[in-house]
Amino acid sequence: MSAVPPEPTPSQAPPTLATPTREPEPTSTKPSDFPKVKLRLELRDLSHESTDLFLKNFNSAKDFADLVDVVLKRLYTFPNHDDPTTSLPTPSTTKIPGTRSVTLILRDMDGVAYTTGSDIDNDHKEVHLSLSYLNHVASARAGYTARDEILGVVCHELVHCFQWNAKNTCNGGLIEGIADWVRLNAGFVPPHWKKEAGKSWDTGYQNTGYFLDWIEKSRGTGSVYVINQALCHQKYHEDTFWKDLFGQSVDDLWTEYTESLKKPKDSLDDSSLKMQVRIKKEVEGHS
Repeated sequence: MSAVPPEPTPSQAPPTLATPTREPEPTSTKPSDFPKVKLRLELRDLSHESTDLFLKNFNSAKDFADLVDVVLKRLYTFPNHDDPTTSLPTPSTTKIPGTRSVTLILRDMDGVAYTTGSDIDNDHKEVHLSLSYLNHVASARAGYTARDEILGVVCHELVHCFQWNAKNTCNGGLIEGIADWVRLNAGFVPPHWKKEAGKSWDTGYQNTGYFLDWIEKSRGTGSVYVINQALCHQKYHEDTFWKDLFGQSVDDLWTEYTESLKKPKDSLDDSSLKMQVRIKKEVEGHS
């Protein structure tokens, strides 16, 4: 499991930006409205075969910055108030952790990746990525390449550099679920991911990520934004946290989600209708 550093110092961000959209690649080309972050790359073993694999599949001059922008947009943009898929109140302010730098370190280690604060201070983050793991995923699979996996893993870990954690009290499954929700909505979906109900809502990773995606669609676009902002302002108490935000306990939300998975795939629920309205509006706006 990826380690989440202690609570960082916040900075201000614009309260309302355009609604984020799914994109299969990091594609930001405009100057970001978010605070600039120093990005560094550290290669600890140039002779390792996975180092060459990484460099061939990751443009460190562009992909790194684009992924940071992807993460910040999905965590810290709130949809326009007239968006028909949004039922949540417009927030007055948005606070972003005061992360000043992120160093991506490639080294030979067990596991996949983890994130931690650096020795300088906690506003300087380190993302450690396993060369051994990259060697394991080197072979391309139909519709999914080593580049897809590298972008997906780095995207997940970057979320840990910029998300809130309720003053170190947040449920670990929610922390990991938010990271995989961002990865899911950025389009970096591994072939083994499945939208299914696990043992509990806080199993973490894609299991919780898909649950959060359902909340986003059923309770209003910007729901994950609201969850993350709540984790900035207060400690996490499960018996009140979810009810304060959505008027239901997380167990009730989870039950509703698991029931939704039993519906025929071709049936249209309320979230599907909302999505159709938004797509229709976007199409009409470009016609």
